[in-house]
Amino acid sequence: MKVLFVVNNFYAKGNGLSGSARRTVRKLIENGIEVKTLSGMNPDPEGPEPDFVLPDYHIPVFDKLVRKQGYSFSKSEEEIITKAVEWADVIHIEEPFAIQMATCRIAKKLGKPLVGTYHLHPENLFASIGLQKSKVFNQTTMKIWKHFVFDKCDIVQCPTENVRERLQRHHFKAELRVISNGLVREDLLTRKDKESAIKIGRGKYNVITIGRYSNEKDLKTLLLAMKYSKFANDIQLIFAGRGPQKKKLRHLAYKLVERGVIKNPPIFGFYSLDELQKISLNVDLYIHCAFIEVEGLSCMEAIQIGIVPIIAKGKYTATSQFALSEMSKFKERNPKDLAEKIDYWLSHPAERKAEAKKYVGMADKYSIDYSVKQIIKMYEDVLNK
Repeated sequence: MKVLFVVNNFYAKGNGLSGSARRTVRKLIENGIEVKTLSGMNPDPEGPEPDFVLPDYHIPVFDKLVRKQGYSFSKSEEEIITKAVEWADVIHIEEPFAIQMATCRIAKKLGKPLVGTYHLHPENLFASIGLQKSKVFNQTTMKIWKHFVFDKCDIVQCPTENVRERLQRHHFKAELRVISNGLVREDLLTRKDKESAIKIGRGKYNVITIGRYSNEKDLKTLLLAMKYSKFANDIQLIFAGRGPQKKKLRHLAYKLVERGVIKNPPIFGFYSLDELQKISLNVDLYIHCAFIEVEGLSCMEAIQIGIVPIIAKGKYTATSQFALSEMSKFKERNPKDLAEKIDYWLSHPAERKAEAKKYVGMADKYSIDYSVKQIIKMYEDVLNK
């Protein structure tokens, strides 16, 4: 079976979508599937290149912002796309943008089956410019994606039930299957691995959040929650990530220290998965504030070693599916509610310790190996239609 993955930049760093595609492709190859990629050039000139290389496309005015988000776009070169589609038995669409629209059109013309993964909401795009609430922009974009990409697919992979329900409301024509993007569980540490732990900060309690510094991740809500928390001066906040809002977040953090709201300056840094696991061995709570999130596996990556999470609950975020109790959920963009949940767990250490143990091993049902088996079945089904 020959599968073509179509993604704007397969090798982009700091981009969850590209990272998910790389993990899936690696596991598919391990399972005996022949996979090639149709993508833009690797931003690392010394790194490997896609099998079918498309030239970069620079978006006027917004190009700098797009790249700060760890993203890039490619040009729809018909000749290259046609050659790639002709090679494949199945085409796997990873995004709903220009190169995917062109690929879908050519695949339909050549009679090749298509599957797609719904990785992001329209609101993910427009949150960066403050238009996540615009019905005109978001609804129009969804209609375009539906008509030119997802309705051309035989099956659409929905990472969560939350996504599947939304696509049903928009009357998507393709079969909708819930398949997680999948977690890599290799070399998983546990709370017993204290000798591997990395200690950072000076707080009595370590509270971590992991994710891109962008508007939809809503990291400022965690900072603002410190105004309402009785433990604020005992907390060391750790913001693991990078992104365009770093200066704004650091400025807000500085103001909180200056005004005496918090004693310990928050730590901002980008860490490898191995480093994050070792840092997390000393973490008391994990906070996930994003109000737009298709799945949010970074949350499960962190808490699977045994950490109690507090996760934003809202219309366009599915991550609260990982929470095992209502005390681990807070109303999206509500710092006071978040502070109440933080104070609850820090006030009840025995209960927090017992709750944390429940998350150990919980990630098994989200493993990349299980997801890839379901994806291979999806390919087989479209080939047999």
